[in-house]
Amino acid sequence: MSSASTEKYWYNLKTGAVEKGMVSPGVDRVGPFETEGEASNALNLLRERSAAWDEDERESD
Repeated sequence: MSSASTEKYWYNLKTGAVEKGMVSPGVDRVGPFETEGEASNALNLLRERSAAWDEDERESD
């Protein structure tokens, strides 16, 4: 594990907790995020990005 990964924040999808570094198995976490605040807002960020991708796909068709 690189030191850059240990300095980032991750959101644990299973527990809903923010973790510093790659603590949980990869299947249970999303990230990395630069700040704890960004990680705590992970679910909203993922929804927003997914909606934007969907919109891009609709416009491409």
